[in-house]
Amino acid sequence: MENRKVWFVTGASKGLGLALVQKLLANGFAVAATSRSAADLKNAVAHEGSQFLPLAVNLTDEQSVSQAIAATIEKFGQIDVIVNNAGYGLAGSLEELSDAESRGNFDVNVFGTLNVVRAVMPHLRAQGSGHIFNISSIGGFVGEFPGFGIYCATKFAVSGLSEALAEEVAPFGVKVTVVEPGYFRTEFLASGSFVTPQTEIEAYKTVRESQAMHQQQINGQQPGDPQKAADAMIRIAEAENPPVHLVLGTDAFGLAKNKIASLTAEMGVWEEVSKSTDYDV
Repeated sequence: MENRKVWFVTGASKGLGLALVQKLLANGFAVAATSRSAADLKNAVAHEGSQFLPLAVNLTDEQSVSQAIAATIEKFGQIDVIVNNAGYGLAGSLEELSDAESRGNFDVNVFGTLNVVRAVMPHLRAQGSGHIFNISSIGGFVGEFPGFGIYCATKFAVSGLSEALAEEVAPFGVKVTVVEPGYFRTEFLASGSFVTPQTEIEAYKTVRESQAMHQQQINGQQPGDPQKAADAMIRIAEAENPPVHLVLGTDAFGLAKNKIASLTAEMGVWEEVSKSTDYDV
């Protein structure tokens, strides 16, 4: 018997998005999936059944996004789980990256997500249910990665807006989970998903070392299994009380715990200064 929930997944032609779409279809879910190229998406997913709707979408174009949501509802009659997965990595120090390079990363990683949220929320409010997954990164919780300041900023934005969104849409029966993965063995660190600066500044040796490490050492050796990440997300989508933050991967879990402990200790050291700024009463 086929599952009745309808999923909408962006950035589905490779990586975690592709693994999730294939897993969903294998388990009988109806899936609308987006990519910049419908042909690439069809070839990657390799599914011919009526439960699959491939869509070519420009996530930075509100009209394109709205048309994709409308096409999904027209075909399947509803939309239940939204996964804002599309995004790309950007390396480079804050000084090196141009305004255009920085804004380009925000346009896709942040405003692309917001375009989907705005387009889908009227339908979720009307049906009184739904679940939005926003794919952030452990880099949206821990920013101590030289050369990844802009990328981390986009992911901190995704994590922050997701916390607010969870509160805003709870009265309508809609749930929100921000997914913060560590390193998963996908094409994320390969060309096409990972962009380097157009102009490099030689002085930033730690940035170049970090960039080289990601491209040459970490790529292909990531500890995370995207198939298991897909399983985890499907499991969370079925949970009665899903988390707002879902950290995925042992590496990400460790980094998050260390950040919390470090921040707690730092706040303790400076507690007197923090509390010294109130009006005297």
